[in-house]
Amino acid sequence: MTWTFELVYGPLGTPLGGLAWDGSGMLFSDIGNSVILRWDPRTHTVAPARKYTNRTNGIAFGSEGVLYGCQSGSRRIVRFMPDGSATTTATRVAGKVHNNPYFLIVDRHERVWFSDPGHSLMAVGPGPQRFPPLEHQSVLRLSRAVRPTFEWHLERMTFDTNAPTGVSLSPDGTTLYVAESDNRPGGVRELRAYPIGDDGALGRHTVLHAFGSDYRGNQRGVEGMCVDTNGNIIACAGWQRSGPGPLVQVFSPAGAVLESHAVPADLPLNCAFGDDGLESLYVTTAAGHLFRVRSVGRNGHMLFP
Repeated sequence: MTWTFELVYGPLGTPLGGLAWDGSGMLFSDIGNSVILRWDPRTHTVAPARKYTNRTNGIAFGSEGVLYGCQSGSRRIVRFMPDGSATTTATRVAGKVHNNPYFLIVDRHERVWFSDPGHSLMAVGPGPQRFPPLEHQSVLRLSRAVRPTFEWHLERMTFDTNAPTGVSLSPDGTTLYVAESDNRPGGVRELRAYPIGDDGALGRHTVLHAFGSDYRGNQRGVEGMCVDTNGNIIACAGWQRSGPGPLVQVFSPAGAVLESHAVPADLPLNCAFGDDGLESLYVTTAAGHLFRVRSVGRNGHMLFP
């Protein structure tokens, strides 16, 4: 099946990253301009949904219409509330301010799993950095206490990552998928699956796919990803400088490559299902494209909204 990539918006010349379907429109992060935009597929229009987001990248819905965002400019996860307000969450892990949140996913317990690299396309906000970066780059998890405090708690979940980017969950919530994507010379570029135990801890990971290198250089690893209702992982990977080029690839839960589709722009960043029945796939790029592929032959899996 050949995919047709329809240009919905852009290119801006600066990255578009996070994606989240709100039930009738696709939200997407214009990181450099600190705004979350909304595409309405019925009217074919784009309008700001949230302004002054301080370089928010990854976004995902939780319950009751709450939109969680990776606010890289402030080094924190924020909650964009339906009434237009915003609230903060915990920012310290083991007493230290975490790095620059990148992509996130919300599970059925309203726990927020997010990648926290120390460097990325998003970099950091302007001005001096008051807190130094952590000595590790990990996947972190936010969880919230019950009454009476409702306090947020932040903990480190991976101890074997050096450059995590994309994160996603299996439909049954028992597996965390992590993109370990150090695209520098000698870096590890793997799509990994971590089992989630009954106690919430992660077990030893399985490598579903490893990206190689040759005389042209490293093949670029996975950036952002999502899952379909059958548990297959749809991932943005590749670049023009080496390997098979910019791609959206589909992996089975066991790691078999089921499909590969060439993206008509370099450096695809993220993907998410949208439209009626969650039958279309939306893709963002580092150059600021928003593409849509209609009827990709699979359906998206979403807990919220």
